[in-house]
Amino acid sequence: MVTALGYGTTGLSLGQRVVGLTDWYRDGTLAEYVAVEARNLAPLPDGLDFTEGASLPISGLTAWQGLFLHGRLQAGESVLVHGAAGAVGSMATQLARETGAHVVGTGRAADRAAALEFGAQKFVDLANDTLEDVGEVDLVFDVIGGDIGKRSARLIRSGGRLVSVVGPAEVWPDGGVAIDFVVESDSARLWELARRVRDGRLRTNIGTVAPLEDAVAALNPPVRRTGKTIIRVRP
Repeated sequence: MVTALGYGTTGLSLGQRVVGLTDWYRDGTLAEYVAVEARNLAPLPDGLDFTEGASLPISGLTAWQGLFLHGRLQAGESVLVHGAAGAVGSMATQLARETGAHVVGTGRAADRAAALEFGAQKFVDLANDTLEDVGEVDLVFDVIGGDIGKRSARLIRSGGRLVSVVGPAEVWPDGGVAIDFVVESDSARLWELARRVRDGRLRTNIGTVAPLEDAVAALNPPVRRTGKTIIRVRP
């Protein structure tokens, strides 16, 4: 999360607070200063702080692109969101519900309350419930892969979609399609998502907030943590 020191053709002004997603082919963004193309930035709306803004680009854009760009989710359809209490899954759950979809969330037993609070209408405990009891769905948003991904493919009705962020599907849905993708920068969509957060229509899922000097430990925790990890460059 930065303040713009320059501006390009996107309408950003000098000194404006911005939020953005750097290109995947580069490293070195955990720093006080970083060069980012203006096309990858969107204004940070008044009313949002940098911590809220930093939690939004990857999680929000991944959820949006998975559901609508690749998953083509429509009102009235059913979607199975794996990791519904996680950083990406909680965004996907909220966006799908707002669209008018029926949302089934999954996770661990401890995630049930959070997943339902984010808007899942049904929750499946992957350790204790039977995933196949969900029945047929139009779309699966998979952030887990492996055996769960394979079993999920068999739940998709004809014409349905399996969208994954963990690599190509090992099992394709019968009569459906399987898509894997890596999130891409989209400044216009990011601006829209940020305004939804500002207006209370969307909640970010913030987990650990750590100072820059603790970044390595925070990004490699010894135990599972929920929510988006945020590195605060300055106090």
